[in-house]
Amino acid sequence: MTELQRTDLDIQTEDGVADAYLVHPADGRPRPGVLFYQDAYGLRPHLKKMADRLAAAGYAVLVPNVTYRIGRAPVVELPEFKDPGADPSIWKKLGPIVFALNPEMIGRDSAAYLRWMADSPVVADGPVGITGYCMGARLALWTAAAHPERVAAAAGFHGGGLATDDPASPHLGAPRITAELYLGHADNDHSLPPEQIERFEKALTEAGVRHTCEVYEGAQHGYTQADTPAYNEEAYERHWVALLGLLERAF
Repeated sequence: MTELQRTDLDIQTEDGVADAYLVHPADGRPRPGVLFYQDAYGLRPHLKKMADRLAAAGYAVLVPNVTYRIGRAPVVELPEFKDPGADPSIWKKLGPIVFALNPEMIGRDSAAYLRWMADSPVVADGPVGITGYCMGARLALWTAAAHPERVAAAAGFHGGGLATDDPASPHLGAPRITAELYLGHADNDHSLPPEQIERFEKALTEAGVRHTCEVYEGAQHGYTQADTPAYNEEAYERHWVALLGLLERAF
């Protein structure tokens, strides 16, 4: 079993200080960097467990609190098991925070995260990979479009709103993306209906972006998150196969 080194740290951005979690193999060797973008529920034990599993596969994984402008994680106190269906107040708290993020903010923030990774002795030289969950899928795509020279591969799982009429819609950044992409969509996801999936993949194809888009049949939005009722173990394990395969091709 790979011994890991875990560190809580702060990263200076243009807009403040982002708290973050870093995990990597403890052998001292620089490893390929992976920027890990949270879902709406934020930096918490389950996300750290996921980052640990990724690090054990041989990566230096940085998980920033992308809602640091509101405060340090957790920015909202939530139950250990999060069920918005049983407690609608959860999304009343999180919605305004999540939807306040935009491509310009993430472009600035990701520049700081990528700069920190480039300067870190535990991160190998060269471009990095990204993985993002729920809203993190949008952040991964915005980052890949904003910093094409720094991103070799980007993955998004159960992302929503990837191809809308919003001027900030992630699919509009496709012409600027040079990374290989993998998207694992949730089946019957109200935040990403079939027409959006078709529109998103068409934009990637027309832009010449190397990509794989798959729909995980029977999986709900949020299927990787074990501390929510959407969790689907089969889809969760499938996501690991896809993510690690993408990163292996990149590095």
